[in-house]
Amino acid sequence: MRDHTSELRLAEVLVETTNTLDDDFDPERYLSRVAGHCVELLDATAAGVIFDGTGTPGVAAGGHPRDLALDLLGAQQSGGPCVESLGTGLAVPPVRLAADEPADRWPEFTALARRRGIGMTYAVPLRQRETLLGALNVFVPENSRTRHTDGELRLAQAIADAAAVGLHNHRAYTEYRVLAIQLQGALTSRIRIEQAKGILAERWHTGVDEAFDALRRYARRERLVMEVVATEVIKGSLDDAALRGSWSEPS
Repeated sequence: MRDHTSELRLAEVLVETTNTLDDDFDPERYLSRVAGHCVELLDATAAGVIFDGTGTPGVAAGGHPRDLALDLLGAQQSGGPCVESLGTGLAVPPVRLAADEPADRWPEFTALARRRGIGMTYAVPLRQRETLLGALNVFVPENSRTRHTDGELRLAQAIADAAAVGLHNHRAYTEYRVLAIQLQGALTSRIRIEQAKGILAERWHTGVDEAFDALRRYARRERLVMEVVATEVIKGSLDDAALRGSWSEPS
């Protein structure tokens, strides 16, 4: 009978990664979990993400110790697989750091990675359609029993794609919540103004247009928001004479 443990675990990770519709969502904490899943599923020592933290670069890391990934990402200021993937929007296939080529390509990063026992690295972009949201970097130990070829790169890309969907979904969710709050506020304001118009029209035995005109004139004269004036009318805390005086003022 076939063992489906690894496939089930990957499915669990992908489902968790796309579930980001939480009010207390924190992108750094979320991407640290994504990086940790990569360490687990890809037989890696550490993994890290450089991402767009709403206008400023953010960094998230996973693995044991977690500081290893942060150090390796920090060493890429003069070049490295994660920065390269972030710059091009393309994957950086597995690179063996014992070779001469990476030392010439990313000297500072490669020297640190070798000292920390990293034998191979690769990176993939976090992309939602045409929008590049970040890049995921995987760090593999020298004694890894996994070959880390195209299959592992594709698996890392699948996790990164799920993370990109998760980030995109949360941003859309946040935008819709803000819009809903704004619309609710506008509706509440409108209802209060209508209530105040009705109260004044009944009290003064006049039309609602005249009542609204009085509210508007008073708000303009006192430099107040219409909703504030309407609320005071509903509470009965606004001087009626002042309001009626504003009604009779010329436009």
